[in-house]
Amino acid sequence: MKKTIYIDMDGVISNFAKAAAEQGNGHRPDLYVDYRNLEVMPGAKEALLELNKDFDIFIASTPPWSRPECWGHKREWIEEHFPWLKRKIMLTHRKDLLIGDILVDDSRWRGQPDFKGTWLWFGTNQRCLDWPSTLKLIYKNHI
Repeated sequence: MKKTIYIDMDGVISNFAKAAAEQGNGHRPDLYVDYRNLEVMPGAKEALLELNKDFDIFIASTPPWSRPECWGHKREWIEEHFPWLKRKIMLTHRKDLLIGDILVDDSRWRGQPDFKGTWLWFGTNQRCLDWPSTLKLIYKNHI
């Protein structure tokens, strides 16, 4: 049986920070960023294709509560860039309630530290700084 991995969208497979900086809207970029036009993070597509061979992958993303249209925009973005995952999207504000083995996420504000499996805090240190290092860490410790 394959292990389950949940992967966050914004800041992990999509470059939300770049879009937010380009918008220049400061404190609440989630109110202005167009989620359909985010760039794919370097190495994300290749990493998810590789992981998909050995793991059951899901996207776990937190859309802005005040912009319900973004929920659909996130699905459209996944379908465009990761079409094999279009029916494997979890939209949630409580990632601690997800049941699985690994959570790859760049935030700690939605229950990530309380996730029952292994939480990999993407982009925070040399072990999980980018997709090549994250992929190595997952295969070293979870296969």
